[in-house]
Amino acid sequence: MIITVINQKGGTGKTTTSVNLGCALAQTKKKVLLIDLDPQGNLSYWLGVTAPELTMADVMMQEAKIADILQEREGLSVAPSDMSLADVEINIASIEQRESVLKKALEEVEADYDYIVIDCPPSLSLLTVNALTATERVIVPLQMEVLSLQGLDQIVSSVARIKEVLNDKLEILGLLPVMVDGRRNLSREIYDYIEENYDLNLFESKIRSNVRVSEAPSFGESVLSYSPNSNGAEDYRQFAKEILKLTKN
Repeated sequence: MIITVINQKGGTGKTTTSVNLGCALAQTKKKVLLIDLDPQGNLSYWLGVTAPELTMADVMMQEAKIADILQEREGLSVAPSDMSLADVEINIASIEQRESVLKKALEEVEADYDYIVIDCPPSLSLLTVNALTATERVIVPLQMEVLSLQGLDQIVSSVARIKEVLNDKLEILGLLPVMVDGRRNLSREIYDYIEENYDLNLFESKIRSNVRVSEAPSFGESVLSYSPNSNGAEDYRQFAKEILKLTKN
């Protein structure tokens, strides 16, 4: 099962969700591969992968295979990224089937994993299009704020376009409320608005605001490893259970 985590707005918990969902799935004995497809390389840095010799830039340029670049962390595999990935879009823009470069690369390793989770840049770039062309399901982390609704419309529209033109198997698995503060009435109001106005699954799981989640990257660990008894770890373990149930993988 290939899952892409997207949001075209920055600072929405996209990398946080990719890292901690992946690690939570790995703790259930699933074989997991995390793909860092963001030139900022935040996922790689979070898990302590710094200055890798080969990265997703080499894979996207078809100069290396995914199996050649993997790093092992917390019981899963990481395909790292760095700023060199920023140049890839320009370099592959003129090649034939440029939207399917990642799909072809993943075909060589897909059978080795139960879950492949792709963390994308916060834009509908060629890298994100590659992820959506390769994936089966999409997870959208969403803050329960008014401005998030504008971004949600863009995401739904983008996924629909990719589904129509490049990948008819593409589906939004659900929206994940993140950075949730139960004391704020606005969070509940946004949640209710989405339920009433969008034909989209809202995950039962909610990721509460938790300082331990923010601290974890400084130690090169997921929140599940850094603070296993925290609210953040508990929330992502619950979310992983929900994903397992929905995907029956």
